[in-house]
Amino acid sequence: MTTDLYGLPITTQNPQTLQGINDFIHGFIAYETKAPNIIPTADADPACGLANAYAAMLWMFLEAPAAPAKAAPYMARARSADPGTQREAQVIETIGQWVDGDIPAMLAGCDAITTDHPRDVTMLKLAQYHLFNTGDAAGMLRFALKALPDAVDIPYVHGMIAFGYEQCHLLDDAEAAARRAMSLRHDEPWAHHALAHVMLTQGRVSEGAAFLESVAGTWQPLNSFMRSHNWWHLALFYLSQGRHDDVRCAYDTHIWGLAKDYSQDQVGAVSLLARMEFAGVSVGDRWADVADHIALRGQDTVNAFLTLQYLYALGRTAKPEAQSLMAAIKARAADTRQHDHIAWAEVALPAARGIIAHSKGDWPTAITLLGQALPRMAECGGSHAQRDLFEQIHLDALVHDGRASAAQQVLEMRRTYDPDGVPLNMLLGDIYEKTGLPEQAAKARARAEKTRTSVASQ
Repeated sequence: MTTDLYGLPITTQNPQTLQGINDFIHGFIAYETKAPNIIPTADADPACGLANAYAAMLWMFLEAPAAPAKAAPYMARARSADPGTQREAQVIETIGQWVDGDIPAMLAGCDAITTDHPRDVTMLKLAQYHLFNTGDAAGMLRFALKALPDAVDIPYVHGMIAFGYEQCHLLDDAEAAARRAMSLRHDEPWAHHALAHVMLTQGRVSEGAAFLESVAGTWQPLNSFMRSHNWWHLALFYLSQGRHDDVRCAYDTHIWGLAKDYSQDQVGAVSLLARMEFAGVSVGDRWADVADHIALRGQDTVNAFLTLQYLYALGRTAKPEAQSLMAAIKARAADTRQHDHIAWAEVALPAARGIIAHSKGDWPTAITLLGQALPRMAECGGSHAQRDLFEQIHLDALVHDGRASAAQQVLEMRRTYDPDGVPLNMLLGDIYEKTGLPEQAAKARARAEKTRTSVASQ
């Protein structure tokens, strides 16, 4: 019997099948473009259950309504094949549960597999993905820590541990784990990602920008999500520094245009364009292309966090598809059969209605409904940094509705992790003027100018 690249036994004697399986495992956890090699591998070896299950899993990451149908033929072959080892049989069953839509059973399967086989980093990564989508940060960390000490030599494990720590707000532990990952492999992109989160949360803006710029060259050969997402993080630092040209360049070169039909690339573009506008950056006609591609998704309610951003783009551009997507969100929220029914009904639906209200300039309704949803937005998925988009939409509504005192409270809280941010302090200056506090307005504007001067001198 052969073993995969991390020493786990697999049932194949075909060297091409083994290579395809290894390409998938490493490509998946390292965000490399070789992961899709599993599709021709499975087609060439329909009797290999593991290869076909992995192919089905890859299709599910399409994050689109068509994904289960794309995965189904591979899942059928996996289920009819010789299951191989007990672990392989468990992997096939667990991936099948995802295809069937039974997420709780799938997570239980991942838990059992990673407990007995701590070096099965594929199932660890799969579990973290789904725990992330349900806002279970503690679960993300628990799963990742199970990999130690058995997988202490695998850099990607430390990257996953780092992100688990970060999502639990354990920032010092997150940074230590990320740097451990980088000590094993300097180009580990998920460790870069975790450090970006830490530095953003701690207000280490200049350091964060310099760090990400120093490793950005290593993202060039990665898949579109990882390349665009790490650049998205770098663009957030640029926004804080008031580097408008650099933000636009990052967007045009590395964030939008890599895979325009992919979910994660689309929401990265939506989120950044919205933040750019809130920060006073001119985006020109960039919204149109993004909204056109999102409109092609139709009534896509696969993931609440993604769907809300699709809706923002459609509403922002007054696309008629916004109405049909809103109807789909209402229907999804009413479907009590789904494991995430409560998140859709009690969080995503009011957030969606608030987003539509914002797009129509109905500021009081946007404030009320987004205010209702914001404390529980984690239940819809996304990271702290990503969910901040909804906080900014709410803040924008407060400003437009003339609620200066409420906006001041939000902005000063935001300044705890972005103390010298240019757009934040410029907006704070305007708010303080409206509240009759000119001295505080002058101090806020001085902070913004100091950052601009510092960036210009570098």
